[in-house]
Amino acid sequence: MAAVEAETAPLTLESLPTDPLLLILSFVDYRDLINCCYVSRRLSQLSTHDPLWRRHCKKYWLITEEEKSRKNQCWKSLFIATYSDVGRYINHYAAIKKAWDDLKKYLEPRCPRMVLSLKEGAREEDLDAVEAQIGCKLPDDYRCSYRIHNGQKLVVPGLLGSMALSNHYRSEDLLDVDTAAGGFQQRQGLKYCLPLTFCIHTGLSQYIAVEAAEGRNKNEVFYQCPDQVARNPAAIDMFIIGATFTDWFTSYVNNVVSGGFPIIRDQIFRYIHDPECVATTGDITVSVSTSFLPELSSVHPPHYFFTYRIRIEMSREALPEKACQLDSRYWRITNAKGDVEEVQGPGVVGEFPIISPGRIYEYTSCTTFSTTSGYMEGYYTFHFLYFKDKVFNVAIPRFHMSCPTFRVSIARLEMGPDEYEEMEEEAEEEEENDSAEMDESEASDEDENESDEVQGEERRRRVFDVPIHRRRCSRLF
Repeated sequence: MAAVEAETAPLTLESLPTDPLLLILSFVDYRDLINCCYVSRRLSQLSTHDPLWRRHCKKYWLITEEEKSRKNQCWKSLFIATYSDVGRYINHYAAIKKAWDDLKKYLEPRCPRMVLSLKEGAREEDLDAVEAQIGCKLPDDYRCSYRIHNGQKLVVPGLLGSMALSNHYRSEDLLDVDTAAGGFQQRQGLKYCLPLTFCIHTGLSQYIAVEAAEGRNKNEVFYQCPDQVARNPAAIDMFIIGATFTDWFTSYVNNVVSGGFPIIRDQIFRYIHDPECVATTGDITVSVSTSFLPELSSVHPPHYFFTYRIRIEMSREALPEKACQLDSRYWRITNAKGDVEEVQGPGVVGEFPIISPGRIYEYTSCTTFSTTSGYMEGYYTFHFLYFKDKVFNVAIPRFHMSCPTFRVSIARLEMGPDEYEEMEEEAEEEEENDSAEMDESEASDEDENESDEVQGEERRRRVFDVPIHRRRCSRLF
């Protein structure tokens, strides 16, 4: 009888074996694991089982075994200590911290000066003070990133990438939070926008919208693009770079650490390479990377500026007698409307490179479209060095260029048709004087560049109150 009663006794939490309960708790989130402490004495004891907290420390805080050993703390203590410091960012911390760790690991052997320029993380009270100063709440993912690194020193090259053409240079620094707060915008056209980056050469910045205003979504990251047709300074179009700070920062880091953005002379160049954009003719391979330059582009009037970097390489296995020299180039350029332009000329960027087995030749050039996208393709004509009468063509793969998503200024959308037509007529008149203005601005830029380092801090302080001066570079092929 006693045996029967024992078999039919109710199953209680206290009578369950430990291992199945620990297995169940291993699937519980950290919030529920903490709540288990208040359910019963048995669950309270089990919830302190240290291996249960190991998964949460790795998932949310990216704490490694080496870090645990160095701090000589149990997993639960580590979780609680980290949560007490950055717990408000628990939904963002792992993604942001991983991006920073990956970026620094990749750049340390390649761009050590850039890593050394990073500042220590800001304190919570520093970020709270900035919020009080600008009168707006900072996005949590932005705050999270600045708890890890408070931007960088104002140096060249900048962490957020560079771009160099014959008469144009850009290098963007990641601003520290105090400098960014000094550039917080309250003026019409950029209301409630906080600068993320700054280029001392061009005055270019990427902004994050800390509040939804003037047609912008909250937390969007964008390049400003003043409407060059409208007379209203509040008419500022936007090239959208990211939906949130996390989206913006992690996508940039992924492009860097994957090798998508090449590192040239200790600088990150923001060229995007399509793996399919490669063509091989005999022993010669041609590949192309492209980039959009927002600081030289405009939505109104439509003028979209792109640069491309071409790599010409001869196979190491090629015979010595295959050495050759480039004579000319041919381009077929097609915009989004299907309009075709053909260009033919000697050499490339004024050079006639010699290609021999194992040698690589690279050059950069640019083009513009009146449409948001287009593509180019063509060929180079070479002659053999040992058989000068023998010429041959090398295919250039078709490569597409497309500007980022843009949003038209709300000030333009509110314009009447008569006002719009009047501004279009004025823009056409200004276009006729473009080349003369470009010459004058180039001469001015040369004088300014001589004192960039000395005046960098001063320019950083005043640039946010001045609209970007956009001048058009010559179209090259």
